[in-house]
Formats: sequence, structure tokens, C-alpha cells
Amino acid sequence: MSEPTRRRFLFRSSGAIAGSFFANGLAGADEEGGYFSQSGLVTGKLKPLRHRAIPGFLSAEQMAPHHQAHYGGALRGYSAADKKLEQSVLTGTAIDAAAYGALQRSRTSKGNSVILHELYFDGMAPRGSDPGKALAAALKKRFGSVEKWADDFQNSALAAAGWAMLVRHPVNGKLYNVVSDEHAHGPLWMAVPLVVIDVYEHAFYIDYQNRKADYVKKFFNHINWQEAETRYRLAQR
Repeated sequence: MSEPTRRRFLFRSSGAIAGSFFANGLAGADEEGGYFSQSGLVTGKLKPLRHRAIPGFLSAEQMAPHHQAHYGGALRGYSAADKKLEQSVLTGTAIDAAAYGALQRSRTSKGNSVILHELYFDGMAPRGSDPGKALAAALKKRFGSVEKWADDFQNSALAAAGWAMLVRHPVNGKLYNVVSDEHAHGPLWMAVPLVVIDVYEHAFYIDYQNRKADYVKKFFNHINWQEAETRYRLAQR
């Protein structure tokens, strides 16, 4: 199996946010590597920030350590766990049962963290806009209006200890606002994230201290709806 083909297979078959690497519905964005072809899970390197700062929302002093220490730490943790597990399989070297379980859980959690951070950073823009036609119609159908969706998403973000996201589920085609208090727990299996907000304190504390509600409120002014529309379109394939 060639490397591009192998990558497409891995991302299209990897399934879900809770227990595996999610967003399989986004994998068909291009023929070579899919929507995630530049992901750290593919390249082994941090995906660069599109915006070093988002004026009026997040400073460079806030975004830089988030990107380098937290997203970067997740990628390093994933890579280390994956390497140890891969070597164990290839060499036939057994790993202590407790250590094996810890490595498996770490790879899942850190791998999900990598993708969530990439979706979060890429999903923000210096200037907000309105949802695209297709996604706006889907939000209205599911939640009654975009405004009602936003109210529920805000409540989800305030309730979450880690992440809140708007997702589309491929089984029934429905949109959901879901919360996750840890990278490997909470969301629906196979759900494809469209809008993602990181609500761990490290995402906002330098700029907002303990004012989480202010951070969440301002997030709505900086959603990259073009990116969300792309994710929605690809999730329907």
C-alpha cells in the first residue's frame, strides 16, 4: 500500500472522537492526503498558526504558548506513545500490561488533542462573518435559528471543562452541540467537528484570567465560517 493511499485509509477508517482519531468525514478534501494532510499526525511537525494573534480576541502572548506548549505537547506525547507501541508490534517485544494500557490511552487522548487543536486554531478568523448558506440552513433546521444554535453552543462551552463543538453525525445527519471534559471522552462516535472551541484555562487565561464567559462570548465574533462550511460540505460526502 503506497503512503498516500495508506494515509487516506487510516484517516477514513479511524472513526471517532471518543476512543480513536475522529473527523473521518473530512478526509476527502483532496486526493493526496485529505483534509488532514498537513496535520501533525501526518507530518510529525506542528501545523503553523494561520494567525499569530487575533486582535480584540486573543493576543500573541496567549496564542503562542497555547500553540507551542499545549498543542505541541500533545503532538510530542502522541508521537512518543505511538512509537513505543509500534516498536512493540514490529519487534515482538512485550510491554508490561499496565504500561501498555497507559500508552494506548495516551495515544488516543493526545492524538485527539492534536486534531482538536488544529481544528480550533484553523477555525478562527480575525474578522467574523455569517454562516454559509448550506450550514445556515442546517442550523436553522436543527436548532430553529442560528441565534438559538449560538445560545446552546455558548451554554455548552460554559458547561464544558475542556472542549465544546458543533458536530455533524454521519449516521442520522443531525447536528449536535457536544462537550468534552477530556480529549478521549464525551463526544459521539464518528461525529465530525465543524466549530470547535477550547475552553481549558490555558486557552484564555493570559488574556481573560478567570473570565471564561467573556472569552466564550467573543469567540462568536471570530468563527471562521468559511472553514466550518468546508467541513460541513466534506462531512456530507
